[in-house]
Amino acid sequence: MRSAKITVDCASVWEPTAATIDQIARLKLAARRCDCELELKNVNLLLLELIGFTGLSGVLGVEAERQPKEREQSCGVEEERELRDPSPG
Repeated sequence: MRSAKITVDCASVWEPTAATIDQIARLKLAARRCDCELELKNVNLLLLELIGFTGLSGVLGVEAERQPKEREQSCGVEEERELRDPSPG
């Protein structure tokens, strides 16, 4: 059982970079070494996406909430056909 919880307010992180993710990962590691839990608060969508892109969502304990209206693909019909041979002959 963790003895303490450290909360990091990410509200001021407007344009996260790889360096932002590096610092968060280092904080997580340092907290774990001190037998503490790291909690991220007010994480914006850009930071969530970058954490997900780096594959650290599980490690850092954050996941983006699915927003079906934005992510749903429109239903359409695609026609399958063969490409013609461009070589002369």
